[in-house]
Amino acid sequence: MTADDSYGRLDDDDYPAYTMGRAADMLGTTPGFLRALGDARLINPLRSAGGHRRYSRYQLRVAARARELVDQGTPIEAACRIIVLEDQLEEAHRINAEHRRTAEVKPTAAA
Repeated sequence: MTADDSYGRLDDDDYPAYTMGRAADMLGTTPGFLRALGDARLINPLRSAGGHRRYSRYQLRVAARARELVDQGTPIEAACRIIVLEDQLEEAHRINAEHRRTAEVKPTAAA
């Protein structure tokens, strides 16, 4: 991918645009905190050709939520589990809403 190609991807939430140092600075945390989130498998940063971790905006939002919970006194492992459960709940709500919309649109069978 050339530099010109990557400019169009900057709006992509999943594009790994941020180095570990930049991500840590943006979150006001340490690279060790980001490594701990990776060790807990909450986020899985892409690796550059040189093996350096690269983070997406989506991953930064997840890390920010983890930091918020940890700052409130939640152990990092528990914070990671809470975030996973929050994501699962959000997905379940989305699926339920989709099923409701589908059920409303379905024509009823004539008796």
